[in-house]
Amino acid sequence: MFVVTTAAGDERAGCLVGFATQASIEPARFLVGLSDKNHTYRVARDADRLAVHLLSRRDEALAELFGEHTGDREDKFARCGWHRGPGDVPILDGAAAWFSGPIVHRAPLGDHTGFLIEPDAGECSDLTGVIMFRDVQGLDPGHDA
Repeated sequence: MFVVTTAAGDERAGCLVGFATQASIEPARFLVGLSDKNHTYRVARDADRLAVHLLSRRDEALAELFGEHTGDREDKFARCGWHRGPGDVPILDGAAAWFSGPIVHRAPLGDHTGFLIEPDAGECSDLTGVIMFRDVQGLDPGHDA
């Protein structure tokens, strides 16, 4: 499971995602699927880049915040530590790892849109105990998938 963040203009957004995968080794590419019902998707349509965060089990509160709440009704970033990263994309403080890159392609994938990024920045502190789908399957989503 990942938390994806983005920014366009003065608007920030982020959500918990399960549809994400490495898509190419050379050039490096990573594919993120964002639900077309999601606030983050609407911001990402106008964004230049995304940041992808890996959370450890000690970050369950972040998984709950970005998985159960919607940016349509509240500013999730007011409830957590973060800083501006490359291209002013929000980077979550304390994430086990993160990487960011420009969006190089968008493609419809059914009820999700695929955002293909080319990672060009990131940090890794500790990948021990990274949150997996089984750890968050009991969360109540902030909106329908």
